[in-house]
Parts: sequence; C-alpha cells; structure tokens
Amino acid sequence: MNKDFLEGAKDSVPIAVGYFSVSFTFGIMAAGYGISPLTAGMISLTNVTSAGQFAGLTLMMANASYIEMFLTQLVINLRYALMSLSLTQKLAPNMNTPRRLLTSYAVTDEIFAVAVTKDKPLTLPYMLGLEWIPILSWTAGTIAGGIANNLLPASVQSALGLALYGMFVAIVLPPMRESRAVFYVALIALLFSCLFYYVPLFAKVSSGFSIIISTLLAAGAGALLFPREEPSEADDPKPAEGGALR
Repeated sequence: MNKDFLEGAKDSVPIAVGYFSVSFTFGIMAAGYGISPLTAGMISLTNVTSAGQFAGLTLMMANASYIEMFLTQLVINLRYALMSLSLTQKLAPNMNTPRRLLTSYAVTDEIFAVAVTKDKPLTLPYMLGLEWIPILSWTAGTIAGGIANNLLPASVQSALGLALYGMFVAIVLPPMRESRAVFYVALIALLFSCLFYYVPLFAKVSSGFSIIISTLLAAGAGALLFPREEPSEADDPKPAEGGALR
C-alpha cells in the first residue's frame, strides 16, 4: 500500500475518533426527528460538516425556505472555501483539477489543521488517507447514533443530546480565554441570539435568519472593534546597500 496513504491514515486516527462521538449525537438528533439511521448516515456522508448539518436539520424540521437554508449554510460553511484555497499552496505538482476536486470533498477544520502543518507537498494518496477514514467514521457514528436512539431510554437520549452543546462550548472556550477579540465577538453573538429568542418583537424571525443576522452582526462588530493591525514599515526588513537584505 502507498506509503503516503498510510501516513495520512495514521494522522487521521485522532480525527476519526472525535468525529464518531460528535456524529453519534447527530444521529440521535436526526432519529428524534423521525429520520431513519440510513437516511441520517447519507446526510453525513454527503455533507461532512458538523455545524452545517445540525443547523440544516433544525431548519428542515422547521420547514424553512430554500433561500433561508442556502444563506445559513453559506455563512456557516464559507470557511471551507478559504481553507481549500490555503491548501492549494501546499499541494504536490501532480495534483491536477480532478484530484483537487476529489480531495476538496472533505476539507474540514480538523483535516485542514493537520494537512497545513505538513512540511512536505500534499499528495493525492496522503490526502485520501487523511480524509476517508474520518468520513467513514463520521458516517458510521451517525448511523450508530440513529440506531441507539431507538434502543436507549428517554433519559439517556436527553443526556446524550447535551453533547452537542458541550461540543460547541469546547470549541469556543479555549480561543475565548486566549483572545479578548474572540471573547467579545462570542459575547456579542450571544446577546443577539438572546435578543432574537426572548424579545417578542424579534422572536418572529425564523431560526435560520436569526443565525445569519447574529453571525454577520457579531463578525462586523468584531471587525470594527478589533481590526487586524498591519505591520508598520519599521517592522519590514529594509534592503541593505547593493539591494541585498540584511
């Protein structure tokens, strides 16, 4: 078997373990809405996006419009396009368009984080090894969660349902503790979410549009309050005599 594929598969094991636990929760949630385990597994296999799937399932069950679904998924998953563009700078020379399309199918946060830290060009076998095991784990976890929902007592199902909120808290808290900007942006998003949920005037806004509006307003506030500082000219290396850098 290809050496690069085995290396990618080895690097993907921690991702696959984490994906199984999160997708297990998605399977339970989908089964609670009356979706069969196989159908839920197909959703995971063809999407491979945690936040997008959870939000999409909620919108589908609320009979949201197509435009609402489209905008919500665009806002939530736009980061994947940026990650894919970044990875193009590290691809091996023989990665033509069909190969790039194949590997872009499963560029997720965790897979991107592992791939971007490699100190050598990313080949097709490596990317396949890195991606397909987590994809299978994500799908299998969803199916297992759907099956378990029909077997577990209602109290256990409710307890497992809290794993979704625990997952998002675990994602947000570490950067909030390290960055004042992230802390305030998350706080602003929380305030807008509460506004749309508790204030009668705004409570009529659908869940999909409330997510879109809260995200855009919080991101815009973060950009205004915490703009990214550009390096000053004093920090740039200046050419020495003869045109060479010191």
